[in-house]
Amino acid sequence: MLVVFIRTLILYLIVVVVMRIMGKRQIGQLQPFELAVAIMISELAAVPMQNTGIPLVNGIVPIITLLIAQIILSLISLKSIKARALICGKPSILVENGKINENILRKEMYTLNDLLEQLRSKNTPNIADVEFAILETNGQLSIIPKSQKRPVNPEDLNIDTKYEGLPLDLIVDGEVNYHNLRKASLDEKWLKAELNKFGISNLKNILFASIDTNGKLYFQGKSGKGGA
Repeated sequence: MLVVFIRTLILYLIVVVVMRIMGKRQIGQLQPFELAVAIMISELAAVPMQNTGIPLVNGIVPIITLLIAQIILSLISLKSIKARALICGKPSILVENGKINENILRKEMYTLNDLLEQLRSKNTPNIADVEFAILETNGQLSIIPKSQKRPVNPEDLNIDTKYEGLPLDLIVDGEVNYHNLRKASLDEKWLKAELNKFGISNLKNILFASIDTNGKLYFQGKSGKGGA
């Protein structure tokens, strides 16, 4: 039993490291060859995990081999546009200039029902509102609505807007992020002083705190108390 536990733990750690090296994409964002590698790795790890009669190395070596092959293919895709098109494929335009491209639908084995379902999932129930619908190489559908159907933005109304960057997390679950404090040109003394204004003296009591690019502090205590 101990042997099974140790083998499982080793294979689990190896698979986690391999998948981490492969990148941060979600399953729905994987290219076909990446998805194939992920499935094969899971199968290769499962066999020696279940059967203790199979040497552990018989599972590890193929997993590492697949990782190397995947890295090589990824590097080739980065370096060569032609290889990228061959390995990953090219996006297909299903709707072009407001018209459904029947030939491309047949080529991609994509039915009208599939297209309508994907449009609805993208909050576009009316195909008449679509200027372009592009089937990406990872199977996701990208939609470009007609100009009359796009949401109004400040530029359309000639409104000038201020720059908005990413807010910085200063405290997460009671732990101070000193790196972000320095990035914001602040220190722990300032943070304590600001929180003292709201009657909070112990930073450990803060569930989350952040500061935006305008210098506005947001926080929520572990008791549910919040402020800004």
